[in-house]
Amino acid sequence: MFTSLRGIAVLALTPLLTGLISIIALVMVGVLRRPASEVQFLPRYWGRFIAWLSGVSVSVRGVEALEQGRPYIFAANHQSQFDIFVLQGYLGFDFRWLAKLELFKIPVFGAAMRKAGYIPVDRAHGRRAIQSLDEAAKRIADGTSVIIFPEGTRSPDGRLGQFKAGAMVLAIKAGVPVVPVAIAGTHRVLPKGRLLARPGRVEILVGAPIETSAYSLKQKQELAELLQARVAELLASLSSPDA
Repeated sequence: MFTSLRGIAVLALTPLLTGLISIIALVMVGVLRRPASEVQFLPRYWGRFIAWLSGVSVSVRGVEALEQGRPYIFAANHQSQFDIFVLQGYLGFDFRWLAKLELFKIPVFGAAMRKAGYIPVDRAHGRRAIQSLDEAAKRIADGTSVIIFPEGTRSPDGRLGQFKAGAMVLAIKAGVPVVPVAIAGTHRVLPKGRLLARPGRVEILVGAPIETSAYSLKQKQELAELLQARVAELLASLSSPDA
């Protein structure tokens, strides 16, 4: 009973908290003229508060080996919608999200995403999609780290799915290292199709970066397979039930 009430509280408070964080970010960047880098504590506390409210503990290993200030593309498996909260709250590295263009059209929330430095991606076909991808790659090459989910969608059963080669195009165009990231435990917390989160333990393991400078666009499938294998190795070393 308590778990259900807690899940309902999380479901109800998350959009309210998201709206509040968005307004504060808009004021800080748009009115107080603070740089986007200074408002990143807001989404970080947003993710941590939602995890705490859900009764979810999170541990992170491996990120300390990365070079702070260098841009990376973090490539993670996607077990659950809860992946967003734990990565945002606990990864411990300055990054931005790639988000579909439609999200930037949402009042307040979309404006806050843009002010915070999130990167829009146009999923339309043709020239607009290519131009959007090129612009995102340039932002990353200029120093903005991002997170991608190469599976393209959440896993229905928590198992690692096939990495899509298309997701590697951005990494190759940007020319920055790709970092494999394994997340275990979020599928149990909030499986696909479920609305109410339940308490649990989540582990995040960050692997060694993979240099992409030697890969051409013709080798995107090769890079996708290597990255998937690295994430699978990391998952195998984790102890959470969903690993």
